[in-house]
Amino acid sequence: MGAAEKVVPPDTFSQGDVLQGKYTVEQFLAWMRIRPERFELHGDRIVCMDLDLIITGSLDPLFDRPEPFVILQGANSVNPCPYNGSMWMVKAEYRPDVWSDFTLDAATAVPWYAFPDDQSWFAHKLPNAAGWRAGPQSGAYAFKKPGWPKGDGLPADARLVAFPGFRDPSQFTHLPWVRDHWGA
Repeated sequence: MGAAEKVVPPDTFSQGDVLQGKYTVEQFLAWMRIRPERFELHGDRIVCMDLDLIITGSLDPLFDRPEPFVILQGANSVNPCPYNGSMWMVKAEYRPDVWSDFTLDAATAVPWYAFPDDQSWFAHKLPNAAGWRAGPQSGAYAFKKPGWPKGDGLPADARLVAFPGFRDPSQFTHLPWVRDHWGA
């Protein structure tokens, strides 16, 4: 697993650019998430999970996989990208070109939905990546997205619930399972 330390802002994309309106917060976060060389990492596997993701069960079955890159798939309802960047795992040093080739210009050149992001970049560079299928196949769910059962209740087999897009667990603290697992 990776531990983030010594964060160094990218050379060509800074928080100041966001404050000045040159880029969105989402673009900045996608840039930081896909530039792991900006962090000091330890271990042979790196797992990246959104901070607004709720862990509801054991993650061991999700991470006990041999593939060098695995990403959440089938969780987008409007965005046609097959990948969702809410959770991905990569073997250290796998496909260094995925990371070194990433620039804002390169990300803009590949097909993207609302803005250039990490998931469209991954789909471009790793089109046949292994995945956790959103829903009961994996226990990795995206709230109210494909694979989610009818209603607001937590699926019995859920290991985690992602909140893609502009949703956030703080908007759903009226739900008992969000309060129980998120600590609101």
